[in-house]
Amino acid sequence: MDVEVLNKQLDSILTEFKGQSPLEKGNLLVVGCSTSEVIGKRIGTAGTSEAAEVIFEKMKQFADELGAVVAFQCCEHLNRALVMERSWAERRGYDEVSVIPVRTAGGAMATHAYEKFEDPVVVEFIKAEAGIDIGQTLIGMHLKHVAVPIRVSQKMLGEAHVVLAKSRPKLIGGTRAVYEPKPENKSC
Repeated sequence: MDVEVLNKQLDSILTEFKGQSPLEKGNLLVVGCSTSEVIGKRIGTAGTSEAAEVIFEKMKQFADELGAVVAFQCCEHLNRALVMERSWAERRGYDEVSVIPVRTAGGAMATHAYEKFEDPVVVEFIKAEAGIDIGQTLIGMHLKHVAVPIRVSQKMLGEAHVVLAKSRPKLIGGTRAVYEPKPENKSC
């Protein structure tokens, strides 16, 4: 694993992501990451704290710069629960669950996040405004409806496929519905 290459790839991914995603102060970004996939191994077989450290630092810095909040998804052994800062979990009304992620049950990424957050908590469900899935970890269950894919030119982080998404409100009402207010009709 080349740390410099991972940093450059993440910089490219996050720069394009920022240009296409309206993440704002207080928005939630869910990150699912298989560090095994990043280093070219099958998901859940070779988690690495070195890759987790690089990814955590970049994601945390990215979220902090935008005033956003980041949550790291655990693996399926913890039902894809999430690690985040307690203050934000409480602010959003998320219920804490009793578990501490470890590399073999939670994954290297969630374990690293739990160790590095100031006051970590694990929650079972969130509804994030955006997400980054590194290594096909299936973050969709934690995105607000409706998820919209974001396409970036850097499609891999190390050896892992990267999928990004933002969310938008549901469009309801069919062909007669109006989704954008007309300038002269803002009072409705």
